[in-house]
Amino acid sequence: MAQPSDLSVRAREILGRSRWWQIVAAAVMMALVSPYQYVWASLEGPLASDLNVSLSALGFVFTVYVVVMSLVQFPAGWWRDRYGPRAVILVAGILAGTGYYALSFVSEVWHVYVAYFVGAVGVGIVYTVAVNTAVKWFPDRRGLTTGIGTMAFAAGSAAFVPYVRVAVAGDTLPNALSNMGILIGVGIVVGALVLEDPPAGFRDDGRNTHPDAASSTDAPHSDSDEDGAKTASDGSLRSYTWREMVRTRAFALMYFMFFAVSAAGLMITARVVLYAEQAGLTATVVTVAATLLPVASAGGRLLVGAVSDHYVRESVTAVSFTVCGLATLAIVLFAGFESGIGYIGMVAIAVFFWSAQFSLFPSLVGDYYGGAHSSTNYSIIYSGKMWGGVFGGGVVGWLVGVVGWDLTFTLGGLLALTAGIAGFFLKPPQ
Repeated sequence: MAQPSDLSVRAREILGRSRWWQIVAAAVMMALVSPYQYVWASLEGPLASDLNVSLSALGFVFTVYVVVMSLVQFPAGWWRDRYGPRAVILVAGILAGTGYYALSFVSEVWHVYVAYFVGAVGVGIVYTVAVNTAVKWFPDRRGLTTGIGTMAFAAGSAAFVPYVRVAVAGDTLPNALSNMGILIGVGIVVGALVLEDPPAGFRDDGRNTHPDAASSTDAPHSDSDEDGAKTASDGSLRSYTWREMVRTRAFALMYFMFFAVSAAGLMITARVVLYAEQAGLTATVVTVAATLLPVASAGGRLLVGAVSDHYVRESVTAVSFTVCGLATLAIVLFAGFESGIGYIGMVAIAVFFWSAQFSLFPSLVGDYYGGAHSSTNYSIIYSGKMWGGVFGGGVVGWLVGVVGWDLTFTLGGLLALTAGIAGFFLKPPQ
């Protein structure tokens, strides 16, 4: 594989500037679409109150968002891998901005669902393009650079959450939502002007660095792809198409892990405010937990992703998800004790290690299957979040009414713990 300095020089010759500007543009766009996921916990209650409906009426909005933004990544990734990022990102900016702007005018429940559906399409496009910009331009620093992009997806909302909560308190929520919609749309359109993909032959990205790659029996036979890389069963340069990837055992295990840890993380993301309130915790604890959640999420993506560049990535993944599961179980414990500090601490730890999946998995996909088809390949792995969102949104809402908050969060913790244990058995395609 080319050395980092060689790749940097080649990128500068191609772009006329540092390749890091690609990461900056991707990160800014990720930050702009972050409210769809991380502000919903603060937005759900006020919207239900304004519409004079129960929370259950909006219980599947978050699920719709997760399903749509997950599903759209496959066609968006397919397009990007073949035609580049700019056109599809321009469409994403219009959709994501329109979705949040429309929320300022909702007067019926179905309006909320439609606005979030439209916005979710834009979010999904931005997400897959941003993450795979790092994979394509930085085969030498995948963990760090995907961590930066996905960190922005979480950290960006740290500014939006207080803004929305102040707007709710001041009865100016519609104005705040329209302002956010304009900012989201304009910012993404501007970012689209910066993004571009490396040309064929830029990177030696398909080399599987694992020692058992040479004996891989799941490796595709020798073939060529658009990137000019050769797919070979002897461990030399190769890039898997999505059809080849889904036939490997590593794919099946990663897909389950993605679902299981997403279920726990999205449950916390969507219900951190409501669980704290029903546990009798103070308004200060609720606000701190909601504000700290995206900060912890951002830190996990960046720091754990960077660590995985220097240690065995599979081991880092397994440990991260195991800690996430244990911390989620501890949330239940501290909620029962009505300990605000304990609740905030465990939420932060659980989210920190859950969110690492969003830098670990795209890096693993690049490690295992190459970078030429990374947008398409990772979009399939990422669709596991769809099922996690179904659990974290609608299923959790139903379970709370049937078995209560404590047992529901316990189930989420066990799912994350199972993903951590499964991670110890993760190996490159064999």
